[in-house]
Amino acid sequence: MANLKLWDFVKEVKGTGYKWVDLTHELSPETPHWYGFKPLEGKLLFDYREGTPDDMMAPMRCIQYSVASQYGTHVDVPLHFWGDGRDMSKITVKELVYPLVVVDKSKECAENAEFTMTVADLEKWESENGRIPEGAFVAFRSDWHKKSNLDNPDENGNPHYPGWSVDAIKWLVEERNIGAIGHEPADTDPSYVTTREDAYPYPGEQYILETDRIQIEVMRNLDQVPAVGAMIVCAFPKLKDGTGFPARCFAICPED
Repeated sequence: MANLKLWDFVKEVKGTGYKWVDLTHELSPETPHWYGFKPLEGKLLFDYREGTPDDMMAPMRCIQYSVASQYGTHVDVPLHFWGDGRDMSKITVKELVYPLVVVDKSKECAENAEFTMTVADLEKWESENGRIPEGAFVAFRSDWHKKSNLDNPDENGNPHYPGWSVDAIKWLVEERNIGAIGHEPADTDPSYVTTREDAYPYPGEQYILETDRIQIEVMRNLDQVPAVGAMIVCAFPKLKDGTGFPARCFAICPED
C-alpha cells in the first residue's frame, strides 16, 4: 500500500493551525537592492496579437529581463566570495529547507542604525528560547525591510545599516553547526565595516560563504515569524556557474 504521509503533511500545513509568510520582496525596478547595481530591466520580446481562440499560433507575452545576480531578495552561494566554492547548480535540494530561528534585534537597530549582532546576543537569545538547533537557518530581524532605502544614508550620503559580527557567525558555525544565515540589509556586515578603507570590507560574508554555506539577503516580513518553531523554504534556479540569484523564500509557521 502506498505511503501517503507526505500528502497528509501537505494537507496539514495548508490547513488551519499554520500560517505562510512570504519573506521575499516583489521583483521590479523599484525593488530594494545594493546601491552598486542597476535596477531590473525588461525588454518585451513577444506580445499578444489579435487572433481567435482556435488560432494554433496563439498570442503570448514574453519578456527578457536583465538583472544583477545579487538583486532584491537573493541567495549568495559559496562561489560568490570563494573561487573554489560551489556554484548554484551544486546546491542540493535538501539545502533549500531548514528549521527557522529568528533573532529579533529590531529595537536595538532602531536605536543604533549600525547595530552589530554579537555572540552575547545569540547566547541571550538561547537563554530565552532554547538552544539553536543544528542545521538551522538563523535570520537576523532588524525590520530594515520597512525602509525605502536599505543604505539608510545620512545627510552626507554615507550609509548606515546593521549587520553581523564575524565572531557571531563563527560561533553559529563552529558551536551550533547551523545551515545558513539571512538578514534584511543588502550586506552581511554592518556599514561601518563595509565602508572601511583600511581593511577588507566584507569579512562576515567571506567567512560564511567559505564555510560552504549559503545565505539569503534583503529578506522581509521577519516580524511576522516567531522566534522558534517555523521552517523556511528558499527556492532559486539551478544555475550553472551561478554565484547568486533573486530567490523566493517563505516561512511556514505554527499559528500559536
